[in-house]
Amino acid sequence: MAASRLCQRTFSAFKPSNRLWAPVSSRCAPNQVTQQLALTSRFSLITQNFDAFSSRPVARANLLLGGILEESKRPDIIFLQEVTSDVRTSILGNPKVREAFLVTDAEDQTSFEGVPFANMRLLSSKRFAFDLEGEKFMPGPVSRVKLPSKYGRCALSVDIIPPSTPITTCRLVNVHLDSLGGTLPYRTEQMETLANLLREPGCGGGLIAGDFNAISPEDHTLLDKNGLVDAWVALHGKKGLDGATWGVGVERHDGLGPGRLDKVAMSGVDAKDMEIVRLGLSEVPKPGEDSDYIPCSDHYGLRLSFTV
Repeated sequence: MAASRLCQRTFSAFKPSNRLWAPVSSRCAPNQVTQQLALTSRFSLITQNFDAFSSRPVARANLLLGGILEESKRPDIIFLQEVTSDVRTSILGNPKVREAFLVTDAEDQTSFEGVPFANMRLLSSKRFAFDLEGEKFMPGPVSRVKLPSKYGRCALSVDIIPPSTPITTCRLVNVHLDSLGGTLPYRTEQMETLANLLREPGCGGGLIAGDFNAISPEDHTLLDKNGLVDAWVALHGKKGLDGATWGVGVERHDGLGPGRLDKVAMSGVDAKDMEIVRLGLSEVPKPGEDSDYIPCSDHYGLRLSFTV
């Protein structure tokens, strides 16, 4: 199943001189380059669903992002799902984001029109640059890829171009697959489309990460069926460390227990370490009463170290 590019997007960098986000030009991998020694590079990635529908989304997102951006564990790549328009504004105003990251969807709000939320991506400016000099990878084209979806979901895809072998790209895809049990046929088609993205000409593989909404046993077979490696299973085994990212410690009335809804699927990259990013609590003030405290999201995040 061929992928359909819904719209081209871009990365932006914050310019302190005029205090505005400015688009930066991405480049395609060149057709001809001088042969260089191929080097292995290690990256860290965090994927996190922000939970758009619980109360105080901006306050909760700020707490989550603050934890993600802690200096000692700051990742090179950040995938975010369920980002509302107001949360997008908050992200773009975050001083740490402005100082240290390239961000998608700063140029306009097109991706947030007509939908309750969208995905965003951040790349560390320490690890990525817009030329082929030095040892930094270069971001290539950014696009939103239309998926067969009941809810109008799309995938946010970017190629990263190695400095040593820039003819071949590594593709990073941020996803939020269709929710709920009745949409398994959509998720099945979505995974086929996504797997094909990693096999397009010029793409040397990559990873797909985010909220897979894997709530049924059939969902957990889709990566194998599409020739993809489940990073958590590769590192911890099917019966190893519990990888539940949703429904943990929550009493539900729909019969659904804790589940490994969030995943990283790989092709042509190697997973090195992977852990669950557990959440704090967000205060909900109540006038004249003690505050309530709710989880920052209904999803835990995932942190992955991998090599390209």
